[in-house]
Amino acid sequence: MRKQLMKGNEAIVRSAILAGCRAFYGYPITPASEITEAAALYLPQVGGVFLQAESEVAAINMLYGASSAGVRCMTASSGPGISLMQEGISYMAGAELPCVIADITRGGPGLGNIASEQGDYHQVVKGGGNGNYRTLVLAPNSAQEMADLTAWAFDLADRYRNPVVVLADGFVGQMMEPVAFPRSAVAPRLPGWAVAGTQESRGNLITSLHMEANALEAHVRKLETKYREAERNETRSEAWCTEDAEIVLVGYGIVGRILKAVTAEARAEGLRVGVLRPITLYPFPTAQFERLARRARVFVVVEMSNGQLLEDVKLALNGARPVEFLNRMGGNVPSHDEVFAFVRELAARMGLETAAAEEQMAHV
Repeated sequence: MRKQLMKGNEAIVRSAILAGCRAFYGYPITPASEITEAAALYLPQVGGVFLQAESEVAAINMLYGASSAGVRCMTASSGPGISLMQEGISYMAGAELPCVIADITRGGPGLGNIASEQGDYHQVVKGGGNGNYRTLVLAPNSAQEMADLTAWAFDLADRYRNPVVVLADGFVGQMMEPVAFPRSAVAPRLPGWAVAGTQESRGNLITSLHMEANALEAHVRKLETKYREAERNETRSEAWCTEDAEIVLVGYGIVGRILKAVTAEARAEGLRVGVLRPITLYPFPTAQFERLARRARVFVVVEMSNGQLLEDVKLALNGARPVEFLNRMGGNVPSHDEVFAFVRELAARMGLETAAAEEQMAHV
C-alpha cells in the first residue's frame, strides 16, 4: 500500500471521506484549520457537502440536522471552539445521533495561545455539556493514527449512536508523516432510524426532549447501558516494554512518543521502564492498568496539562501502586532529557537496581 506524506490534520479528512463521511460543517481555528481547508477541497469532489458555518455553535447544530437525516458527518475545532459546541454535543448524545468531532488542542484557558497542549481532556472526556452523557474519545499519536482512528470513530459513532471525539494535540495535527489509506471506501448508507424525508422514515422521531420524569430516567438508563457496553468492548491502549517493567510511564498523544524514546534510553542503562499509552480516553483502559499493577512498582503520568489524565490513572489503579506526576503547560512540552532525569531520580529514590546491577550481584 503506497504511503502519502501529509499533515495529521489532512489525514483526518481523507480518512473520513473513505469512511463514508459526506458532510462537514466547521469554523477554522488554529491549530485545527487545515482540517477545514482539506474538507473544503475534498468533500465536493465526492459529491459531499462542505459549509463554513458562521460560528462553532452553528456548526454543531448543522451536524445535528445532517446526522438526523442519516448522513455521516463531522466537524473540527480546538479548545475555545469545542467549548462553544458543548450544548450541541449534549443534544446529540441525548438524541442518540452519531457524529465525529476532531479536537486539535491548543493552550488555554480562554483564548490561551496557539501552541500545543492537552488541557481539553476534562471538557471532552468528562463531558462539558449538561446532563448525564458521555462521548467516546480516541487519542492518536501519529498522522497514521489520525487516519486509522478517524475511520474507527465513524464506526463507533454509528454502533453506539453517539458523538465520538478524536482528541489530538497540535503537534500530531501539524506534523507531516507518511500515511497509508485503505484501497476501498465505505459506501454511504441510510440508517433505519433516520428522518430522511421518505414514507418509510415518516414515523421516526429525533429528539433529546423527554418531559416526563420517568421517561427521561428510562432514556438516560438506556444511554448508560450503551456506555457500559463500550467500556466492556472498546477499550484500546498500547503497552510497550511492560513485561518486566518496574516503572511504567503513562502518556497519550505526542507525549507517548517521547516516553518511548525515554524508555529506550532507560532500558539501555538497565532500568526496567515501560510505557502504557491510552488510546481510548473514554472508555478508559482500566483493566490494562490493573494488569500492569501486579508487577510494576510505580506509575509516572506525564502530560501537557495540570493533571487531568492523572485523575483517571489514579482512579484506575485505586491505590494499588503509587503514582508520580510530571507535567508542562502553556504550550511547553516535556523534553526527553527532562523526563529521563525524572525517571533516573525516581529510580534512585526508590532504590530500584538496574537489570545489569542485579545480574552482577547474582554472580557474586
